[in-house]
Amino acid sequence: MIAPALEALLLQATILLGVAVVVLLASHRLRLPPIVGLLVTGALIGPSGLGLVSDPVAVEVSAEIGVVFLLFTIGLELSLARLRELARMFWVGGSIQTLTTIALAAGVALAFGLPWPAALVLGFVAAPSSTAIVLKLYRDRRELESPQGRTALGILLFQDVMLVPMLVALPLLAARGGRPLEQVGRLLLAALVGGVAFVLARRLLPGLLERVARTRAREVFLFGSLFACLGLAYLTEKLGFSLALGAFVAGLLVAESDYRSQVVADVEPFRDLFASVFFVSIGMLVDVAAGLARLPTIAAAVAALVLIKVLTAAVAVRAVGFPSRIAALVAFGLAQIGEFSFVVAAAARALGLIDSDLHAVVIAAAALTLLATPGLVAAAPALAEHLPAPVARWLDRRATLDGAPAPPEPVKDHVVIVGFGAGGRTLARVLAEARIRYQVIEADAEIVARARRTGEPILYGDATRPEILRAAEIGRARMAVFAISDPEATRRALGLALAAAPQAHLLVRTRLVAEIERLRAAGAHEVIAEEFESSIEIFTRVLETYRVPRNVVRAQTRVLRGEDYRMLRAPATGGQVSAAVLDALAAGTTEVARVEPGSPAAGRTLGELELRRRAGATVIAVVRGERSRTNPPADFRFEVGDDLVLVGSHQEIESAFALLEPAAATTADAAPAPVTPASS
Repeated sequence: MIAPALEALLLQATILLGVAVVVLLASHRLRLPPIVGLLVTGALIGPSGLGLVSDPVAVEVSAEIGVVFLLFTIGLELSLARLRELARMFWVGGSIQTLTTIALAAGVALAFGLPWPAALVLGFVAAPSSTAIVLKLYRDRRELESPQGRTALGILLFQDVMLVPMLVALPLLAARGGRPLEQVGRLLLAALVGGVAFVLARRLLPGLLERVARTRAREVFLFGSLFACLGLAYLTEKLGFSLALGAFVAGLLVAESDYRSQVVADVEPFRDLFASVFFVSIGMLVDVAAGLARLPTIAAAVAALVLIKVLTAAVAVRAVGFPSRIAALVAFGLAQIGEFSFVVAAAARALGLIDSDLHAVVIAAAALTLLATPGLVAAAPALAEHLPAPVARWLDRRATLDGAPAPPEPVKDHVVIVGFGAGGRTLARVLAEARIRYQVIEADAEIVARARRTGEPILYGDATRPEILRAAEIGRARMAVFAISDPEATRRALGLALAAAPQAHLLVRTRLVAEIERLRAAGAHEVIAEEFESSIEIFTRVLETYRVPRNVVRAQTRVLRGEDYRMLRAPATGGQVSAAVLDALAAGTTEVARVEPGSPAAGRTLGELELRRRAGATVIAVVRGERSRTNPPADFRFEVGDDLVLVGSHQEIESAFALLEPAAATTADAAPAPVTPASS
């Protein structure tokens, strides 16, 4: 028999999982994001729903752990170097969005007659957006590396860091935290101790992970990873900060080590489980009956929150230097109330800064904004394309001035590169070395400024705007390469480029396999899929290691790339190898083998070696230094450094390589073959 408390816990966990499975299946059928299903699950089983989970304490604890793991894995996906790349988005965009949201939300609350401490608390509640939901949605859409993904991440990180001063300010607002100087002193002391802990962890954590990894025991490495996550989270919570902040810092530190990938693999199952429980717990906070009773108030609060957050985020993104489309995408993505808002609201209620009725309205409004987030993110591209003309002109005034003028020198027969990330920079460098002219279009003003300082021919602007494409002289270009991580923008820009430059060859890089057909339909002449290209590169290296002739590898590569990777996209079957590949493998081929020190060929003649009889391959030429000898006779003596040009089938070439290997010298010397004439 199990203890009653454990039995009750198991029953509630079973109910939660069972209802979640049913609701998630329905969400999948309706093509709704899983987050929506999890929120609905919480509302159904919670105290205000069917009441299936009467004691939500265990769920709330699991939810706290879920936030910890979420922020830990977010930190793992970043690094200190990556944070430096996001510095402008963090400091400029984050501060403008957060502080402006606090001011506007507090001002609206004051206008409705709330006292200023409660109004400021509502500003604190309104400021954060949901790091967990937004980053998960961008990750699922493969847009974390897109301009909107990077910008949203920088703003979200600033909001998360601002949770600390918000929580410190609440006792001061309630006049229950002692004298202000005392509170400031405690904050400074906690920051000092936290800084020392950070430095020590940065020095000690990589060494600890290395020692753990040397044990080659998966369980030990798993426990070490969880210790790093939960240990730093617990430490920061004891210093007066949040659990999530410590987990995020722990992820950043682990991301600097060589063991990041393994830690991600070990922690990911825990993250998915506890993060799902977190979203369920948010749904359980919704009081359905109270919400229906205060429906007009809640609806007005939701409308005001979404409007304020969209406006402040759009202004912040434009201040960072992005055009209106990116500003709209980020603004609609950050239009919700975040998970940390519930932490602030609960603390404010405990201190008496807001009453139970106001707390209920805040929770219901926040949950509704979270519920609407997947739809807002999905609809954002269409909404961004249909911004009112005055709004678009106001947001894009800088883009029009900076991006519309034509380049200083008219260009022709050039390459237009859309996107100046890692791929765009590499392509530009190669084109410059090959003396091929190019013109870059980039929507990130900071990247544009850095590139211009190095003399790059780059335009600031959004490639989905026809005037920006005209400024890049796309009508006179031979080729356009789209290297941006934004499928919607890529398809729209492709349509404009096809209309403006029907003669240009349009090449697109995509991270999404599902986008290949859509990009083709939008006008792309060639689509490079990163996932498949990495697979092709891997198999190429493997075949080269086994000395498969280069022309056979090239034939296989051509077949796999043919018809937009159709063979790779098709389900694997037993007879999936094409006739072209089989013909290439069976056909005769040419390969070059070098005579290395210790090779059985060194110092021997062609007749003594008997390559043709023993392997089937024929030596048709020998290259020695700058001179070559075609059809060498049987008495031709090989020297170290000679390059032998071999002809034969795949198997014959492989056998010849085995005979020429230095490792084969001992066997060859011990049992020399009879000397007989051999023709080539």
